[in-house]
Amino acid sequence: MILPIYIYGQPVLRKVAEDITPDYPELKQFISDMYETLAASEGIGLAAPQVGRADRIVIIDLDVLSDDLPEYKGFRQAFINPHIIEYDDSKTDSSEEGCLSLPAIHEKVTRPTRIHVKWMDEEFQPHDEWIDGYLARVMQHEFDHLDGKMFIDRVSSLRRQLISSKLKALTQGRYRCGYKTKPVRK
Repeated sequence: MILPIYIYGQPVLRKVAEDITPDYPELKQFISDMYETLAASEGIGLAAPQVGRADRIVIIDLDVLSDDLPEYKGFRQAFINPHIIEYDDSKTDSSEEGCLSLPAIHEKVTRPTRIHVKWMDEEFQPHDEWIDGYLARVMQHEFDHLDGKMFIDRVSSLRRQLISSKLKALTQGRYRCGYKTKPVRK
């Protein structure tokens, strides 16, 4: 089932998400719905808060980029209770980011290129590893959602001020996008 993407201004996007337990109701179905939603919105990552649940669940599908990034051919992964343990700040990269919860807004964001992450897979098997490259950027973007943050929180105050009218328009439901959304209701 395709779920609506919650748009900037929705309170759930600013909540810190909670870890889940193996008895989480219908986890496999929820993850399946998240993948279906991600495909319908043509994104590469989706966090549970973006579909209205303040739970530490993220899915990432980089297979759609495999023509340009062949190392991600077949990469499709759910991350349960992910936490970034450490950032390797010795090398950073600035790249433009966008977000399904912020339609039509794109800004350059500087992030470390390598991170130490712990998470569980769908079977609740633990993983603990260093991730680098493009996947590290996507993980940081998606895991930020689990901490109530968005990529616009990582841009300069000047850039933030320059996009303030676009952000206000989002909170007022004035935007267009080609996927199902849940705007803020006043």
